[in-house]
Amino acid sequence: MEDDAGEQSSFVTGLIQNRAKEVGVAAFDLRSAALHLSQYIETSSSYQNTKTLLHFYDPTVIIVSPNKLAPDGMVGVSELIDRFYPSVRKVVMARGCFDDTKGAVMIKNLAAKEPSALSLDTYYKQYYLCLAAAAAIIKWIEAEKGVIVTNHSLSVTFNGSFDHMNIDATSVRNLEIIEPLHSALWGTSNKKRSLFHMLKTTKTIGGTRLLRANLLQPLKDIETINTRLDCLDELMTNEQLFFGLSQFLRKFPKETDRVLCHFCFKPKKVTSKVLDVDNAKKSQTLISSIILLKTALDALPLLAKVLKDAQSFLLANIYRSVCENEKYASIRKRIGEVIDEDVLHARVPFVARTQQCFAIKGGIDGLLDIARRSFCDTSEAVHNLANKYREELKLPNLKLPFNNRQGFYLSIPHKDIQGKLPSTFIQVVKHGNNIHCSTLELASLNVRNKSAAGECYIRTEICLEALVDAIREDVSVLTLLAEVLCLLDMIVNSFAHTISTKPVDRYTRPHFTENGPLAIDGGRHPILESIHNGFIPNNIFISEAANMVIVTGPNMSGKSTYLQQVCLIVILAQIGCYVPAHFSTIRVVDRIFTRMGTVDNLESNSSTFMTEMKETAFVMQNVSERSLIVMDELGRATSSSDGFAIAWSCCEHLLSLKAYTIFASHMENLSELATIYPNVKILHFYVVIRNNRLDFKFQLKDGPRHVPHYGLLLAEVAGLPSTVIETARSITSRITKKEVKRMEINCLQYKQIQMLYHAAQRLICLKYSNQDEESIRHALQNLKESFIDGRI
Repeated sequence: MEDDAGEQSSFVTGLIQNRAKEVGVAAFDLRSAALHLSQYIETSSSYQNTKTLLHFYDPTVIIVSPNKLAPDGMVGVSELIDRFYPSVRKVVMARGCFDDTKGAVMIKNLAAKEPSALSLDTYYKQYYLCLAAAAAIIKWIEAEKGVIVTNHSLSVTFNGSFDHMNIDATSVRNLEIIEPLHSALWGTSNKKRSLFHMLKTTKTIGGTRLLRANLLQPLKDIETINTRLDCLDELMTNEQLFFGLSQFLRKFPKETDRVLCHFCFKPKKVTSKVLDVDNAKKSQTLISSIILLKTALDALPLLAKVLKDAQSFLLANIYRSVCENEKYASIRKRIGEVIDEDVLHARVPFVARTQQCFAIKGGIDGLLDIARRSFCDTSEAVHNLANKYREELKLPNLKLPFNNRQGFYLSIPHKDIQGKLPSTFIQVVKHGNNIHCSTLELASLNVRNKSAAGECYIRTEICLEALVDAIREDVSVLTLLAEVLCLLDMIVNSFAHTISTKPVDRYTRPHFTENGPLAIDGGRHPILESIHNGFIPNNIFISEAANMVIVTGPNMSGKSTYLQQVCLIVILAQIGCYVPAHFSTIRVVDRIFTRMGTVDNLESNSSTFMTEMKETAFVMQNVSERSLIVMDELGRATSSSDGFAIAWSCCEHLLSLKAYTIFASHMENLSELATIYPNVKILHFYVVIRNNRLDFKFQLKDGPRHVPHYGLLLAEVAGLPSTVIETARSITSRITKKEVKRMEINCLQYKQIQMLYHAAQRLICLKYSNQDEESIRHALQNLKESFIDGRI
């Protein structure tokens, strides 16, 4: 139905909102014939949840209802699109088009029959808004594109409130998941890449888009994640399987997923204008789809051979559902009855045109055979004309290239041209070391050749009508094959390929728990370690008994990189990939929040501090028990007293929750939190002072560490007068004495509760450990003795 638009989005999205702040979203992927439904309560007046979904889908068209139902204090989804997505085409449809009853009936009829398709019976009444949005976008697609969606062809998924990890658009930017914040790195010629670019070694466009979708919405279901990891385990230990699947996937063109889903759409009517250019183009697309489907089905025996002895559940399930499914053999047999066996998918333009003209077996249609003869005659005449020019004009190196836009044209090397070209040559263009041109005679033959090819396409489509109708009866197995190819492409060509290019044991399998700690031993930044040699690994341990880590250290000591590193490792783990660490165990995260960077937002007239506060407010309003919160240098964009007060109060609020928080700051006063609250852990980045210079080691160590007057050292290096430095040093020493005295008092006052929390933390570690019973008993005895003696 659609021309191949590369990796650009092909989503049409429908939005509708009620006065109870509920938003229904339906997103239709024209490329893969998939419908995604979501319904949720919009907790933010700035529509952060909706913006996150729109960033994920990146739609080309957004369909909304008239802006009459906006809740109090909110602008409404129509106004939201006008403000933040002015470049996206907005379509306003009447409220009557958003009919949830019709939407429910449509989805029942259109959803694929395969067991993997989601049953929506339980959602009809509760989640009516997304069904109403679905009715509107399906109506618009059928009217706009002139097609009818084939029954039982759509892959329908229902996301409810969010059954994947939610990463808001600000965090996606801060963590450099899709695009790097800065492409160039200081002091190096290397280009910094995003996580997406690092993993983007997929071979198909569908695989690339699936990878992007997984990075923006990682999985939350531990069983599904482990299924992918089991598959990776087998690929990493079985070279024959890994290379066999790589070889199998190379047989499929980049746009395979789009073409397989082409059969989900049926033209509304067949026009009698057989010479219409648009009709010829649509016929050509259909023929190309049939040829590519034949190529794909021919490769399935190789997949069966490769997967026959696969042990992992995912690969074994693919073998059962695809390789043992007789419907594929039945479709291949029907194709073989009509399509010539020698026809193959080709990317070279004229070869592809020839294959498409001769796709049908000879003798089936007399008019088609006549059109083919005309096509062959004009093609032969074009080549004879080129030979004539070579001989008469003494141009032995004259070439005859072909492209779909221009047809045949002449390419002559500069060195062969003596003086001016003869006047017979027209449309002369310099192209590198060659001259591209044409002649009136060649242009005439091009028109006749294109017309003959168009006639071949239309006659071929008429011959293929019965075959296409038969294929559409089993279209659900083609959408299943497209999903399988995209998934295998992502796991084999992206995950397994990335791991296989690293030294042994550099990437390891993560482990997951429902309520355990987040523990990473020897974690590394997945992007920066490939750019900087000798990247220093660091650890992290957060549990319910110590759910906040405060990372201190001077500017440029590595705090921001460390925060980004932890989040990227969690994301990699939850898409089902190995992670750059010696060992990792992760409590499944449902949302990642980040507050990083200091940038004015001129579009919304927000200063650095206002932007910072808006982002922090969004975190506070939407945080859940399973969230991972990362905050970098909160409060530094206002006065020091106000900034410190805000940072302290935010920490106290987050400490009362079960969410895991990593808080980076160079305000050493925040270390005092650990003397009052036992669930705070203080870490610092180790720095050595040599000759009044800071030597950064980028090593994370336990406990606070006071780096004396590092700000004054940097000020001195910058050239401030010595008298100013001395006065500042005198003032800061008096302030420091008061702080130290206050911290000593707090330590004595809260010592007992600190001991209880440390004991609880040890018990949580033992709960989730893999040690035998005897070792655990011994550890418990040691813990008891340490607690009684006050050594814990």
